[in-house]
Amino acid sequence: MMIQQHSNIDDPLTISDATRLLKINRVGYYKWLRKPDSDSDSVRVDMKIKDELHKIAIEFPRYGYRRMTIELHNRGYHINHKRVLRLMQEDNLLCVKKHFKPLTTDSNHNHKVYPNLIKNREITQPNQVWASDVTYVQLIDEFVYLAVMLDLFTRKCIGWKLGRNIDTQLVLTALDQAIEQRWTPCLQDLIHHSDQGVQYASNQYVNRLKEHNFHISMSRKGNPYDNAFVESFIKTLKYEEVYLNEYVTFSDALRNIGRFIDDVYNKKRLHSSLGYRSPDDFEREVKLDILA
Repeated sequence: MMIQQHSNIDDPLTISDATRLLKINRVGYYKWLRKPDSDSDSVRVDMKIKDELHKIAIEFPRYGYRRMTIELHNRGYHINHKRVLRLMQEDNLLCVKKHFKPLTTDSNHNHKVYPNLIKNREITQPNQVWASDVTYVQLIDEFVYLAVMLDLFTRKCIGWKLGRNIDTQLVLTALDQAIEQRWTPCLQDLIHHSDQGVQYASNQYVNRLKEHNFHISMSRKGNPYDNAFVESFIKTLKYEEVYLNEYVTFSDALRNIGRFIDDVYNKKRLHSSLGYRSPDDFEREVKLDILA
């Protein structure tokens, strides 16, 4: 705009002089001039929708993007949920839900509790320590539960299971998946770490660990720092996947969480602790170093 104004005066600056003085890229300036009006129209529409989103958020502060989309339809805006999600992300309107938090660890049981074997232990290779935990995921009308298993050296999620019941079978399925993926005779000295929850202390679960000669390790009661790497994984999953979506059905949650774990977290997400590599890439490099 400023360049155009100067070009209309009696002693105009050339476009080259003006862009140089204003430190503007001349090619970029010409591209800006050629932008269609539809771009600015789209921006204006987005701003109008954002204004309406803010009004709805004040009235209904716990609405996710799906309910926001329906409310916008009721107010005469014909817009799909993907656009609503993008606009809400841009204006930080996707709130972290603070509803009732279901209990995921019940350590009041009569099963044997095992000592913490990984405190102050240096982890130097894959399949040295596996760690497991359970978290909850909120759907529209219910909670479901996710059990995960991580290799603490590579940070890779090597087993997971989403289910409606928080029971031994949930965590056992995640364990069996990890064993199926990773089983070799050298796993004999592997440490399995978890909290003191009844699922992990149950006879069925402990017997499966003993069948494979795994060493059993458990966190101190009420101390999440003893399983910090898995807690970090769960936080990443919640903030980068779960909190950005509003799962309506179990299949919605299963599909999206599976995609995030298998296709994003393990294959693509860069970890500073792994030298800004993904768990899959880091694991491949470690295997090559071992074979070299």
